[in-house]
Amino acid sequence: MPIRRPLALVIGLLACSVALSAQAQETVRIGYQKSSTLITLLKTQGTLEKALKADDIGVSWHEFPSGLPLLEALNVGNVDISADVADTVPIFAQAAQAKLTYFAQEAPSPSAQAIVVRKDSPIQQLADLKGKKIAVTKAAGTHYLLIAALAKAGLAFSDIEPAYLSPADGRAAFENNKVDAWVTWEPFLTSVQRQLPTRTLADGAGLASYKRYYLTGTSYAKAHPEVLKVVYEQLEKTGKWLKTNPQDAAKVLGPLWGNLDVATVEAANAHRSYEVQPVTVDQLGEQQKIADAFFKAGLLPQAVDAQAVQTWTP
Repeated sequence: MPIRRPLALVIGLLACSVALSAQAQETVRIGYQKSSTLITLLKTQGTLEKALKADDIGVSWHEFPSGLPLLEALNVGNVDISADVADTVPIFAQAAQAKLTYFAQEAPSPSAQAIVVRKDSPIQQLADLKGKKIAVTKAAGTHYLLIAALAKAGLAFSDIEPAYLSPADGRAAFENNKVDAWVTWEPFLTSVQRQLPTRTLADGAGLASYKRYYLTGTSYAKAHPEVLKVVYEQLEKTGKWLKTNPQDAAKVLGPLWGNLDVATVEAANAHRSYEVQPVTVDQLGEQQKIADAFFKAGLLPQAVDAQAVQTWTP
């Protein structure tokens, strides 16, 4: 005789089955910042979810205010993959003994960061920064640009007064004459140049290449190379799409970047290469220069071997 189960019990068993099935789906957790352009486009357009769906892998997105806390979260396992961070950030992570793996980079974009002063400022050259208060985001690519620019002018980092501020706070301090200069990156750079009377004291040309790197946890890289392959391919495609369709990309990004107008976003993106490439250890020469400069300035607790890292190649 067949066993008859109450309808409620059958529904309950089906619900449990669905829940277990949902739990069985793997999820890759991606950390990003507002300036993580390619990842932001993938997130907004749902492209990555579609690409990973065939392997029954979901995506969760986690926004961070800057690169350093993002890599800290990656190191402790709160996210699996980091969107692009400035070249300086992995150096600080290495100094903190983080077990991270480089899996992609964007080709250099030296003009995507700069030191700006107000148009009526008496500061005319880099040497004039001596004794001045300068807004900069700690551990950002602009932090190294500032060190390199000061060195070019024969100055040490101790010759200026750094004001460690987020981009939003740095903009406010600069706008309200609370600092003498501001070192920032895109899209904040083009935004302030178009909205305020400013002068550019120096950009990264000849000083800092400004590469941006994508990282993952070393254990995750070993366990999930198939996920990294899909993410890498989608980043590469998105970078090419942005360069081919700058206005369409700007229309997507503008509202996400504080309602910037399309022209400003296009101009900002023109300063970024968005050319996604693999990373090899022998390409990390400038990373060593960055590590040495920060250590010399007393901003790292110990010397860092920039090549003592893991890389993943597609």
